[in-house]
Amino acid sequence: MYEPNVVGDWQEYDEHAGLRVRVHRLEAGEPPRGRDDAAAGLTYFRVKVTVENRGARHYGIHLEDGQIDVRVGPDGEAAFIDWRNTQFIEGFDVYPLRRVTAVLYAAAPEAALTHVDIQVQLRVDEEWTDRRLWFGGIGVVEATAAATTASGGPGSLAHQLSAFLKDQTEPGTA
Repeated sequence: MYEPNVVGDWQEYDEHAGLRVRVHRLEAGEPPRGRDDAAAGLTYFRVKVTVENRGARHYGIHLEDGQIDVRVGPDGEAAFIDWRNTQFIEGFDVYPLRRVTAVLYAAAPEAALTHVDIQVQLRVDEEWTDRRLWFGGIGVVEATAAATTASGGPGSLAHQLSAFLKDQTEPGTA
């Protein structure tokens, strides 16, 4: 396993020239087909996984149930994955300079959503890639902004980091 990525980072695959993947748009959101009864009392969130081909040949991509694992909280407990609402990538040919995106819906206790780990293992042309890990959280930016106001002024490193994170999570930037 490689170093973990921050949600929004691209990760390239050496064994598949030009192929890269990223986990992004980790945000609270209700599923389009309604809540699953098993998620009662939990907070729903969604995350996107995008595969991009910058290479010279096309790749057959599979990203289905069992290839994405979501853990939340400091102890890494499993999140509830709503497979009925999740949109997978099932045997899609990604040609050069094209992308394909999966949208995953999950639920967990609201307090645990400040720490979310997402592990992805693609299947490319019937071969499994190495597992890759991304980490992020929901509500982290708001907590960082409050701490910045108390601990540093506009020129402080904490303020600059908070502004950067806010820009990365605003709609239309990811």
